[in-house]
Amino acid sequence: MITKHLTNMIRGSLLLAMVIAVAGCSTDTSDLDAFMAEVRARPAKPIDPIPTFKPYESFVYSAQSLRPPFDMPVTVKEITRLLQGTSIKPDLNRPKEFLERFNFESLSMVGTVDKGGTLWVLINDGDGGVHRVKVGNHLGKDHGKIVSATETEISVVEIVPSGVGSWIERPRTIELAEKN
Repeated sequence: MITKHLTNMIRGSLLLAMVIAVAGCSTDTSDLDAFMAEVRARPAKPIDPIPTFKPYESFVYSAQSLRPPFDMPVTVKEITRLLQGTSIKPDLNRPKEFLERFNFESLSMVGTVDKGGTLWVLINDGDGGVHRVKVGNHLGKDHGKIVSATETEISVVEIVPSGVGSWIERPRTIELAEKN
């Protein structure tokens, strides 16, 4: 009997809750319609004008003949000594070799091959490629030319801007890379 009474109370409560919920869903939206009419009646705000953009001004780089800023500087005394009586300049009409597209610092010597009396040096380009070169070949971005090669190193002479409108030769070497 208590359970029957409890069940009737639960049913009554649910019925009351449903009646209240249905009563809350009135179809009178006159207050919402009035608000929407008021908002639509307001004058529209003016649209901001399109912003004016400053035209792009291209930058003209005029320091191509100067020393790159991250290369080691050559002292003034050395430049003066090297410039006396020289007319060094790179051959800009010569076709570029493959290894001339890499920075000198990224190149490393990984071995040699003696084929037919010619010593070929194996150079890693830093991008995973290994290339064979010999004396007379060019490498590096600064017009470097291989002037001598042994089984442990190659000597390269680069032609670089002096910073005073002329060119100088800069000797460089690449030693055989040791395996770790």
